[in-house]
Amino acid sequence: MQSKTENQTKQTVKRVPLYADEPQTLAELFFKAVEKFNRADALNFKKDGKWHSISSDEMISRAENIALGLYALGLRKGDKAALLAANSPEWTLTDAGCQFSGVVDVPIYTTLAPNAVQYIVKDSGAKVFFLQNKATFERLRDILFDCPTIEKIVLFEDESSEAENIISLEDLEKSGAELKAENPQLIKDLINAVAPPEVATLIYTSGTTGESKGVMLTHTNIISNTLDSGAEHTFSPNDKPLSVLPLSHVFERTGMYLYILSGMAIYYAESIEKVAENLGEVKPTLFVAVPRIFEKVYAKAKMKAANASPWKEKVFDWAIAVGKEYALLTERKQPIPRLLAVKHSIADRLVFSKMREFFGGNLSFCISGGAALSENIYLIFTGAGISIMQGYGLTETAPVVSSNTGMNARLGTVGKPIRNVRIRLAADGEIEITGANVMLGYYNKPEATREVFTEDGWFKTGDIGTIDADGFLKITDRKKELFKTSGGKYIAPSPIEQMITASRFVSQVVLVGNDRKFAAALIVPNFEQLANYAKLNNIGIKTHAEFCRNAEIIKLIEQDITALTANLSSYERVKRIALLENELSVEGGELTPTLKVKRRVVNEKYHAIIEKIYADAEIKNRK
Repeated sequence: MQSKTENQTKQTVKRVPLYADEPQTLAELFFKAVEKFNRADALNFKKDGKWHSISSDEMISRAENIALGLYALGLRKGDKAALLAANSPEWTLTDAGCQFSGVVDVPIYTTLAPNAVQYIVKDSGAKVFFLQNKATFERLRDILFDCPTIEKIVLFEDESSEAENIISLEDLEKSGAELKAENPQLIKDLINAVAPPEVATLIYTSGTTGESKGVMLTHTNIISNTLDSGAEHTFSPNDKPLSVLPLSHVFERTGMYLYILSGMAIYYAESIEKVAENLGEVKPTLFVAVPRIFEKVYAKAKMKAANASPWKEKVFDWAIAVGKEYALLTERKQPIPRLLAVKHSIADRLVFSKMREFFGGNLSFCISGGAALSENIYLIFTGAGISIMQGYGLTETAPVVSSNTGMNARLGTVGKPIRNVRIRLAADGEIEITGANVMLGYYNKPEATREVFTEDGWFKTGDIGTIDADGFLKITDRKKELFKTSGGKYIAPSPIEQMITASRFVSQVVLVGNDRKFAAALIVPNFEQLANYAKLNNIGIKTHAEFCRNAEIIKLIEQDITALTANLSSYERVKRIALLENELSVEGGELTPTLKVKRRVVNEKYHAIIEKIYADAEIKNRK
């Protein structure tokens, strides 16, 4: 394990406990939760078309067996175990087993390319690699030969294998159960040996600006954030969450610990493709998601109305406009005019009730994180009676820094800092943070660790923001994503991109223009909306390539962008666009696993298109 960093002695905030007898380690969190809330349906999953449950007692027993199984393999406190699998009870049980034994788990996104997986395994020095199934192993087989620290591969799904170094999770648990029978005291000794300041997990950042780094999060980091981020929300054992975001994302994982500590019955979505179906079955009261999910739900709802008939599309658009007006007045705590209240009631019956039904009809609220949620999407869902609480955080802060809550929210902000976390702004507007949730440092990277801490120990987030008079934080952009035109004007791309995606014809957008005369935009159109437009206007084009080259379509999107960004300064406005045929994706390398744009990759991949934008503009100016 890397030597301790200076950050350990530079914490400037002494954490105030939320309540007496708080858990101090993640193992304690599991045990205290089960002591208080012993459920028959603690973890729920769907298999062979039916939902099945794992009880609290079984959860603890199996986690202990996994911990002892790892011990039987020779792993000791501080050793690493990598974990690459989809969300499932086995994921949570394996994580718990690692925490019980003092083994540091290293979660890896299932969407990462093999070479990226190899880098994480080699950098972390993982000795055991938990994988979903044999197909996952086959996909990674070639790179695993060059990972000399791996001693054993454990498959979640029980599949036979002739390889000596591959066993099933079931076999691992059996060996742990045998060891427990021989030495019942051992599991207690392992759990008691884990100290709160020690590293619990090593989470590799998605690397939007370069090589990914292993974030060392301690038990104290995660426990403090679990307790403090949930303090102002009214969670109860009656709440029912559906786990959708990957558990390799610290946002979902901290949420999982909060669900367990609150005694909830947790449901795992079968897959991203089955989320809509699972929402209808589970009818959750809580739903944690990234903004892209809400954007897609709205786009699908609008598309469904448009495909039904022109009249239904007009009714949908009218309802959305009414909902946004209603939500804005509510946000500003202004009275709702009687006529607007009547309109909203009608819109609710015709449109909003169906939107709520998509989420199962029982939602108390949604929590959005991982990226900025546009005001447009926020107002649409709020107006439809689907409350979204937007927060802010980073992997390095375990992750929550601030959050809007039911009692304390403000439009356009990411809320106030959670308890025991302090924020301040540097001279250039960069957000700096201190608190018990701030990471120990980057694994094997002491220089990178020093670079992200100020001399007095505050973590430098790399985000630019403002704090209003009431203490609400607003994120304006990533410091490294700001670009400067050749005229010397700085442009923050993210807010402008959010404005542009409010167009029903735009699916994705990336602003470009560093060291150029003006800002331009790469646009991935919403091809379904364009197809409807073409049909209604008798435009005889069908393929993505034809849409992207059609002058009328380009002009249509340009007009939308001009209208949506009318209030921007002249130098911030998009002067030229280029339409892309294919959606930016994780598989294509343009997005991180948390769906953030890798701007460097986009600039490299679409270099020729970007060059053509500016070359064509130069030719036009000469005429």
